[in-house]
Amino acid sequence: MAQPKQMTVPGLVLLVLALAVLYYFEQPQDEKARDATAPTRPNAERVTRDAASASGAFDYYTLALSWSPTHCESEDGARDAQQCAPRHGRPYGFILHGLWPQYDDGFPESCETRERPFVPDRVISEMSDIMPSRGLVIHQYRKHGTCSGLAPEAYFDRSRQLFRSITVPDRFRNPREAQFLSPNDVIHAFAAANPKLDRDMMAVVCAGPGNRFRELRVCFSKAGEPIRCGRNEAQQRLCRTQRMHVPPLRAAGRD
Repeated sequence: MAQPKQMTVPGLVLLVLALAVLYYFEQPQDEKARDATAPTRPNAERVTRDAASASGAFDYYTLALSWSPTHCESEDGARDAQQCAPRHGRPYGFILHGLWPQYDDGFPESCETRERPFVPDRVISEMSDIMPSRGLVIHQYRKHGTCSGLAPEAYFDRSRQLFRSITVPDRFRNPREAQFLSPNDVIHAFAAANPKLDRDMMAVVCAGPGNRFRELRVCFSKAGEPIRCGRNEAQQRLCRTQRMHVPPLRAAGRD
């Protein structure tokens, strides 16, 4: 029986080249273009602009005020002793969730900075009265503060300034009984207590069993003045119910 001829090296090279050309022309066109389009294709869930926007390039701030009793009733809250089982002083009502640079539609996050996004321990400690979670402080700067164009100290100074500029209505100062309110009730109460705030400058977030009240969002210009919110704070998307459960403040822990 005749033995099959062995392929020479030049022949093997030609075969490999032929297979490579055939593979290229058989690929779907979108696969061939993927590498060229991926860097400029925005993530629709995050932004509607270039995802690589420079730090400090945004339209306005959203100040997120979280209703602590709702968090403390959750599974995450049960593990959060610093916020939900304070050993000294009053329990928390509204805390600072974060100060978020926003676009009119969408938002930047985790922006590149010249220096590592490190939050000094001193800054973390100073924020504990209105942001009682070390992990939250660090996370908020890395995800949102890096897009503000501010260093950690300046970013949290601005956060505190805007947080303190909001007057909390009496019904949210130390409630001992559950309340059942609509988003409109909350917005009306804050507008009455803060003459500079109009209804279109705020939005309410609810979620979870019983549509629990989670947070109030207030929009500010870069200069720190109340401003009309963008599409990110569309009320119909954040809370549609007309009956939210607002848990009362919890009793403070004991030594």
